[in-house]
Amino acid sequence: MPLLRFLVLAVAASLMSACAPALAPEKSALGNPEMPYEPSRPPQVGDILHLPTGYYVAEEVMLAHAAEPRIVYIGETHDNPAAHRVQLRVLQHLAERYPNGLALGMEMFTTAQQEALDRWVAGELEEKDFLRDSDWYNTWRMDFAYYRDLLMLARSHRIPVIGLNAERSLVRAVSQSPPTELPADLQARLPELDLSDPYHQAMTEAIFAGHDAGPNSGDGFLRVQTLWDEVMAESIVRYLQSPQGEKRRMVVLAGGNHVRHGFGIPRRVFRRLPASYLIIGSKEIIIPPDKQDRLMDVDMPQFPMMPYHFMVFTEYESLAAPEVKLGILLEVRETGVGVAGVMPGSPGERAGLQKDDVLLEMDGEKLGDNFDLIYLVKQKKPGDRSRLRIERAGEQMDIDVEFFIMGADHPPATKDQ
Repeated sequence: MPLLRFLVLAVAASLMSACAPALAPEKSALGNPEMPYEPSRPPQVGDILHLPTGYYVAEEVMLAHAAEPRIVYIGETHDNPAAHRVQLRVLQHLAERYPNGLALGMEMFTTAQQEALDRWVAGELEEKDFLRDSDWYNTWRMDFAYYRDLLMLARSHRIPVIGLNAERSLVRAVSQSPPTELPADLQARLPELDLSDPYHQAMTEAIFAGHDAGPNSGDGFLRVQTLWDEVMAESIVRYLQSPQGEKRRMVVLAGGNHVRHGFGIPRRVFRRLPASYLIIGSKEIIIPPDKQDRLMDVDMPQFPMMPYHFMVFTEYESLAAPEVKLGILLEVRETGVGVAGVMPGSPGERAGLQKDDVLLEMDGEKLGDNFDLIYLVKQKKPGDRSRLRIERAGEQMDIDVEFFIMGADHPPATKDQ
């Protein structure tokens, strides 16, 4: 080989090696990836923080951003009215901006409740019938007052409400067995399950470690959490790709852990339908002493992404009219409502109810089944009184009951109770 050619090849090889990227040692993240810009001051209740920039913004700025994407996810603390007011404000704004172009997806309902939801939005059901037909008290089991304003808004604007969640029978099966071990009919009902997301795994492990998860294993807990997110993602996409939903935007309401950081429902939706989205969440910064025990005792890992695009700071509030109970165990009777037991210290015990009593009427309304009683009691608030007509040992009598929050201070019983 001529000397000149050898020298040219040698220089070229040297230059190529110089252009190759060097393997630099790994560096720790610069700043906090969950909040890349520290806000200028500590937050106050009512503040809205734009996490990508660290700037506090007015509500109209958040609402303007919420009007742009196809999907807006709003995480909630289920029993905080302040979180639901955030949802209501966004839904109101988008309903006005996109009349006949919006849908509401809700974790609180399953796909099996869709007929009742459709009839509610169409104005065919009043509240009591809707709660009965949707089996609200057995499915979600929370005070309907948290969601009444949202559902009334959807009804008044004819916004389709889509039940997103998995049916309980499927959740139970997945908690007990891996999908491949389920019967064929159950496997056919499963969505595509991605159990490999490292961030979702880390979050699930942290929650499982911080709670008494009962007989479920960690693997079963992960399967259930994944099932919930995947079913809700599939339900969202199915509707948005349907003839009824293909031209609509959607507001999705779900617990914070289903949307926070984006690796729950949002990423699983994007896998199926790469549409634009925004995540809004809330954070309680004032927590009264009586709600301290509701906080999750979880050592959550730090994630390499922001939890939300916008975060609204709230107080952990209570409903204006706290839920009361009669304090009895119910049993099914052909007529009326059977009393299977009476809880000590309850309004029922104070009123003199006894095991094996049969409740026939409440405030003059006949009790055809257990739901009738449950619904009427749900309308009561502390201090309200009702008259019950009961049957005891073949005889009918009337008794008065005063409702109070069980465990709270209440006036002593009077002679006529």
